[in-house]
Amino acid sequence: MTTFIINETRTPLRMVAAIIAISIVASLFIFWLVYYHSPEDVTGTHLLFLPALNALLNALSASALVTGFFFVRSKRIEAHRAAMFTAFIFSSLFLASYITNYALHGETHFHGQGLIRPVYFALLISHIGLSVVALPMILITFFLSLSGRFPAHKRLARFTFPIWLYVSVTGVIVYAMLAAWR
Repeated sequence: MTTFIINETRTPLRMVAAIIAISIVASLFIFWLVYYHSPEDVTGTHLLFLPALNALLNALSASALVTGFFFVRSKRIEAHRAAMFTAFIFSSLFLASYITNYALHGETHFHGQGLIRPVYFALLISHIGLSVVALPMILITFFLSLSGRFPAHKRLARFTFPIWLYVSVTGVIVYAMLAAWR
């Protein structure tokens, strides 16, 4: 007879493994999209607003993250949860828009020269590296919260929050630098 009792030890490990596997596949897809896929919009005329939309979605995600942080610090758990879901939605919309932008337009090159160039690339490299790390952390943190594993959620969220916030804020800065030196 089949039982539906969840093993408290195995289920989280299986979910974490599944989340990490999905995150690896997503990261490999984005790597392929950025470095190997030829842009679809060779005329460069379709959906040109996407980079600005991406920056806006990152800024909104960062705002929701900071709001959620203040709510949890003041023990307003329901408001915290709503703010974090809002941040998650904005980040998910960002990811969809980012993938669409890269599929259509490909890579945008930075044209700044002098001291700003290494600053830009240091920021970009840290942004990209931490975004790869952030994806599974965000998903695991959400899983822990939604499954009622609040002590583990709290332990991981202490690391997830600053990384997610950094990735969101640096995404806006990268966009602004690309726009300024266009």
